[in-house]
Amino acid sequence: MTDQQLLERITINPKVMVGKPVIKGTRLTAEYILSLLAHGASETEILQEYSGLTREDIQACLLFATRSLENTAFMPLAETV
Repeated sequence: MTDQQLLERITINPKVMVGKPVIKGTRLTAEYILSLLAHGASETEILQEYSGLTREDIQACLLFATRSLENTAFMPLAETV
């Protein structure tokens, strides 16, 4: 699956979840799926919990986050010694 095909799985609609990026056809935000992964949930666990989700949906969330950060500059909050 191409990057474009994956990204088409993420939609933004101001009438759905206050305009947050969601997996197409669901009310599951990309942020929520990423948070589950960040807190240790496995892909298998997520797919078992949300039966309509696919592996590609999870990949789409990861790619969306990657693309969202591509042009972001980060500044250190504090100097470390």
